[in-house]
Amino acid sequence: MPMPGDRRLTDEERFPLLDETGRRMLERLREHPHAPRWTFPCGDRLTREFCDRIGSFEADLRCGPAGSGWVGGDRRPAWLEPFAEKCLRHVPAYRRRARSGCRFDEIPTCSRADLGREPWAFVPDDQPLDDLLAYYTSGTTGNAVSVLSHPVTAGAYLAALRVMLGRAGIALESGPDRVAIAQVCAQTATFTHATIMSYLGGAGYVKVNLNPHEWRHPEDPVRFLDDTAPEILTGDPVAFAALAELPLRHRPRALVSSAMSLLPGLKAMLETRFGCRVFDVYSLNESRFVAFAGPHGHEILPHDLYVEILDERDRVCPPGKRGEIVLTCGRNPFLPLLRYRTGDTAALGWVEGKPVLLGLEGRAPVLFLTSGGEVVNSIDVTRALGHLPISQFSLRQETDGSLVLRFRGAEGEEEAMRRILECLFGPGMNIDIGILDAPLAGGGKAITYSSALSPETLVKQPWSWRPADGG
Repeated sequence: MPMPGDRRLTDEERFPLLDETGRRMLERLREHPHAPRWTFPCGDRLTREFCDRIGSFEADLRCGPAGSGWVGGDRRPAWLEPFAEKCLRHVPAYRRRARSGCRFDEIPTCSRADLGREPWAFVPDDQPLDDLLAYYTSGTTGNAVSVLSHPVTAGAYLAALRVMLGRAGIALESGPDRVAIAQVCAQTATFTHATIMSYLGGAGYVKVNLNPHEWRHPEDPVRFLDDTAPEILTGDPVAFAALAELPLRHRPRALVSSAMSLLPGLKAMLETRFGCRVFDVYSLNESRFVAFAGPHGHEILPHDLYVEILDERDRVCPPGKRGEIVLTCGRNPFLPLLRYRTGDTAALGWVEGKPVLLGLEGRAPVLFLTSGGEVVNSIDVTRALGHLPISQFSLRQETDGSLVLRFRGAEGEEEAMRRILECLFGPGMNIDIGILDAPLAGGGKAITYSSALSPETLVKQPWSWRPADGG
């Protein structure tokens, strides 16, 4: 994926394995009569060697915990200590935090805020910069960062997805004659693209936004998805709730929800509406796939990921006690994670020999109402305020519809914030803006959304697609 301002890559550069059948799939998706306005060209940059490495990763995942070496708790996998030592020697961000040769539990934790300040400092000194990818993400919680990554790291998510689905008897098949995955969003604005997945034999992949302004005709989102018939739909709970309101006839094999907490009531509704299994995946841009929800909690799938549950003083919580999820993982050569605080909380347990996150509390979906009674996605609030020099803020909507914004790090920008929020929520909205008195809890989650309004009421309201350009 090119950085903004870089020259535009050719299809052959984006897809080193591109053949004539793949080219036909790309043309079909790009030129589809009901396609949305594609806003960002994208490719997987996968070579045959890279695909083979992803295949080996998938084969290891299929072995399960018994063959993976992932042990967790006080028992540590054999790769952990050598990996930590390599990070302390070769990664500037970690070298500044702890001395080489120290014990693993003496290494201070880091957070998204550290990554946001200097993402380049997490690249190892000896890591070649060939095949470097950059993902700009504001996430669902704000605190925008550039996540540096590698084609194999991105492709490994597909491998984990296939293993998870396969355990439920659902095939994510390969071949250039099918659209394997469609990612669905419900935002004022986001990148959209049509691409193919070399690891899945040139199968199609699209990312679409349900915002009607992104389409030629109001009926086009349904027409496009019905005609391309993606086998798997991915998205977040907000997007799936919006999609469920459309008269879609297509029945996918599965829905995969991530990025926000999926509430049981919405999961049941989606399974009834679409007639398929709905999977709740815990995944981060920084680490990719971490775990998926099962009957006893979120089962940790990858074998190359070490999970700790720590308290606010970096002390390990005993089994069953809630704390913050902290990850160590070397899957991404441009962003090796060493005791990385996610800001999400859970307890660690073991079920039938498998490590499980118990009571995972991640990024809950939050919707707001405008002064006209329309729904605004919290992601759109993040994007609208993201250009301001805010280090932390919280936004809450009260039962009367009024908004309370508390912020830190952008003194003197109150009027700009008010204009932006009035543009997004309507000029008649009552907005209380003030300084955040104390740092937010959550170990690095620098933005918090909450609402006193009923979620059941919110999902039944019409959507607002009003651009927030008041700043």
